[in-house]
Order: sequence, then structure tokens, then C-alpha cells
Amino acid sequence: MKMTFRWYGEKDSIPLKYIKQIPNMSGVVTAVYDVPVGQVWEKEKIARLKSLCDEAELEMEVIESVPVHEDIKLGKPTRDTLIKNYAETIRNLGQYGVKCICYNFMPVFDWLRTSLKTPAKDGSNSLSYNHAELMSLDPKNLHLPGWDESYTPKELNALLEEYKGVSHEKLFDNLVYFLNGIMPACDEAGINMAIHPDDPPWDMFGLPRIITSEESYDKLFDAVPNKHNGITFCTGSLGAGRFNDLPKMASKYASRIYFAHIRQLKYCGDKDFTEAGHLTASGDLDIYAIVKSLVKAGFDGYVRPDHGRNIWGEDGKPGYGLYDRALGAAYLNGLFEAIEKESK
Repeated sequence: MKMTFRWYGEKDSIPLKYIKQIPNMSGVVTAVYDVPVGQVWEKEKIARLKSLCDEAELEMEVIESVPVHEDIKLGKPTRDTLIKNYAETIRNLGQYGVKCICYNFMPVFDWLRTSLKTPAKDGSNSLSYNHAELMSLDPKNLHLPGWDESYTPKELNALLEEYKGVSHEKLFDNLVYFLNGIMPACDEAGINMAIHPDDPPWDMFGLPRIITSEESYDKLFDAVPNKHNGITFCTGSLGAGRFNDLPKMASKYASRIYFAHIRQLKYCGDKDFTEAGHLTASGDLDIYAIVKSLVKAGFDGYVRPDHGRNIWGEDGKPGYGLYDRALGAAYLNGLFEAIEKESK
């Protein structure tokens, strides 16, 4: 296991020197953020990121993420050129030591929450989701926390209209087409693709979600058996679906889990949840059992503490403050060390 930490590049309020001080932190998970989706990441930009990480004595082996253009998800004629660009980015990243790319295939929105700062009794705040509140919104006039700046109303409505003709089956076929198009580049560069599950794992505003469960993963691996086709095991995204048995899935797919996002949820209803501190006792996911299943099954991938709370007066990027994620890393380090030693 390699412990990592999400870093949003030079504009991140958290400097690399702080991340380096977190015990057992091997590297950062980052990306090139100023290239339009669909264009090739230039080697100069990748080299700049790599040099910053090297100076901080942190590895840059995981990229999160190289976004997939909506035209690829929609299966438009332009997808072949876009897939070639994506493959070239993979080759470029491989030249700078990248081993894993986290990505998703969620239409339009790659995550949805209804609040970014839900207060807790202890004075902290965190992300939360209320299904009834989300469903009460007008799809033609959406205002979503964290997403209002992503699309103009005209752009968003046009995208939603285009997806009306895309079924679950069609979206899955487009995912397989994309993966088959980039697997040769992954073979060449030695890079594993790790698809992130849909967050949360159910359809939204008529948009299909296809990476949601054990059945989804079985279907994915049957369709694209290449070993470079793997998954990001996000406990929060999968855990939002009460139908998912996370310890079982962690054990079953350990050899194809190249990246693990480990975070905690507290259920507030059938589909409602609030994100919580990482400890098993802090929520409804058995983080200990999940880590134990990963270790027992031989998991040897990258881990990062996922969404943290804002604590101790920090007013950081929602879900991505320093303090609570550092605490989460310390907790996860302890779990992995204890379970690994017990397993010997």
C-alpha cells in the first residue's frame, strides 16, 4: 500500500511541504488543470508538476483525473479523435513515472451534493446529500453546490437534452469503446486505468449511472479483460448505495483495485447521508472490515484519505481541507499496519 494525498497543483492552498509532513505519505495525487477537456496534456506541463513533486520528495504516480470528454460518453463521431488525444496523454504521463489514472464515466456531473458545509454537533462541517431536496430542483434551472460555475444554463440544458437518447446500455457500450481505444497506450506506458464509481450510485435527472455495484464491475471486466482496466474503490461513493457489501467487494476485486478512496458516511435516510470523520465509529461504514478485506486479499495499490470535514476553524476547499484528511491518513496508516502485521 502507498498512502497518497490529493493536491490541486500550484493554486492549492495546501503546500506540498505540509503534505510531506504527514507520516507515511509517499506521494500526491494531482492533475494538469488548465488544459481543456479533450486536448493532449503537453509534456512541459506534466514535467512542471513532476518537478514540484520531486522537489518536495513526493511521488507523482497517480493522476486524478484525466477527464473524459462528453462526446466520448455520448458516442459522437468526434470521439475517435478525442480517444486518440487521450491515448497520447497516457503515453506522455507514462514518460514521467505515472502508474495509475483515476477517471470517471459519469454523464455531465461527476458528483452531486446538496450541501457543502453541513454543521455537526462538534462544530465541524462536511458535505451532505439530501435526495428529496435534489429531486425537487428544476432540471432546466439547476443550481447545485460546487457545480454552478461548471456550465452555463444553456450549456447544461443542451447536454441534458443530448443524453435523453442515451440508455444505460448505450453508455456502457461507449465506455467499452473508449477503453478498447486506450488499452494499447496503457500497455505501452504501463499505466492502469482506475474508473471511479458513480457518486452517488443511482440515476440523476434522467442521466444513466453505470458504475454502481458488484454487478457493474463484473460486467466491466467481462467486457474489457485487459489487466490495465481496473477500478478506484471509493468507499463513500459505493457506500452511499446500501445494496453494496463493501468488505466483500474489496476482497473480490482486490487484484483490480489500483486506487482506494477511503472515507466515511453517516446515513440519514434511505438515500440521504452526511460525510463524517474516517473512523469506523464515526459513521455507518465498517472501515476496519474494508481495510482488512483489502489486506487479506493482497491489495497492493494506492490509498488516499478521501473527503474530510472542515475542523479546527479551517475553511478549506469543501472535502479537501488539510487537518481532517491528515487525521484520516493517520487512522488508515494504523489500520493497514496493524492488519498487515496480524496477517503475517
